[in-house]
Amino acid sequence: MKLSKTKWLLATGLVFGLFGLIACDNSKTSPSNKITIEYFNQKKEMSQVIQDIAKDFEAENPKIHVDVIDVPNAGEVIKTRVLAGDIPDVINLYPQSIELREWAQAGYLEDLTNEPYLENIKNDYAKRFAIQDRIYSIPLTANVYGFYYNKTAFDQMNLTAPKTWSDFQNLTATIEKQGKVPFAIAGAEGWTLNGYHQLALATVAGGGKEANNIWRFSKVNGISTDAPNMQNDFNRLDLLRQSGAMQQNWQGAGYNDTVVTFTKGDALIMPNGSWAMPMINSQNPDFEVATFPFPADKEGKSLTIGAGDLALSISATSDHKKEARQFIKYMTTPKAMQKYYDVDGSPCAVKGVIEHNTDSPLSGLTELAFTDRHLVWLAKDWNSENDFYTLTTNYLHNGNKKMMVDALNAFFNPMKADGK
Repeated sequence: MKLSKTKWLLATGLVFGLFGLIACDNSKTSPSNKITIEYFNQKKEMSQVIQDIAKDFEAENPKIHVDVIDVPNAGEVIKTRVLAGDIPDVINLYPQSIELREWAQAGYLEDLTNEPYLENIKNDYAKRFAIQDRIYSIPLTANVYGFYYNKTAFDQMNLTAPKTWSDFQNLTATIEKQGKVPFAIAGAEGWTLNGYHQLALATVAGGGKEANNIWRFSKVNGISTDAPNMQNDFNRLDLLRQSGAMQQNWQGAGYNDTVVTFTKGDALIMPNGSWAMPMINSQNPDFEVATFPFPADKEGKSLTIGAGDLALSISATSDHKKEARQFIKYMTTPKAMQKYYDVDGSPCAVKGVIEHNTDSPLSGLTELAFTDRHLVWLAKDWNSENDFYTLTTNYLHNGNKKMMVDALNAFFNPMKADGK
């Protein structure tokens, strides 16, 4: 969605946008003699931790107040606010997002390329999200996507996490033969399967760039049902479609429903991202949770996918850039991010944070973090994603190969005019 084409959002979302703006404006009351910077949060499940970190920052910087803003449908509210010219001082934006790219190019975000605190970020991770070689986002954590599994049940059933695609097929067949349900799936929220399908494409093609070359950058109407790569993609999706592979009523299940299904032990495997870990913990499952990445045909080629998760940008129009920079500098310290990591558990890009990789339920995924087997979401080269969610879940519903290929061509064709 390009900025030049999105003015309609102000009209279609006027009532909603005004509500969001009013809510945010009412929250800007500053304690006396303090400069208030507004922090726009999209990590709602981590809101309390972020507020605690903001208080720690304020204790060290008594002249600055950080107003942490949480609103419903934060992703839509921030679009409305940017278009209205009411941009928060510090924004949690996902660095692979279309919005970050377009807003940076439009001059709405501050150039952070030369900030000294970039040295606190591991492996030049921020550069992976650079836009025309300039950095507009500071990624502090990364999400990873793969499979959660009930390790207690696996041990009792003498099952092991798969290392190849063939292993995975055999594993799900064995689970079904033993009278259990392999997968907890959120059929009503297609975004939860975005990682599954993108990793299916990537493992089939041999990597993220290779996948986009086949699907995103091929010729118009170049995706064919009979193509070997497409057949292999169907094979990956069909693993979920096998009779008994998913929980009953999966079609109407939402994200929360699926986590509950998994933590109750009604299904043994749940495809999802690291962001689900706090919710799993809140359910207090009476079994050990573990994870594994998306298996490829060959051992040692399994992949995970994700991007910067907690990632911060500064408004180019902020009246308090100095204070905003000071806050982001604090957020790149081990002191701040250790508190965040200890709750969130996602891979942390800040040097000095002690990660419990060997003990963490996420270790099966986090061991690949920041390596060449940790792909950035393929959609970083797309200009939309929602229709991809829909065509994925539609295929799980109907298994119609031609319909999905037609939907893929319809989805990618408009992008192909842009080239690489």
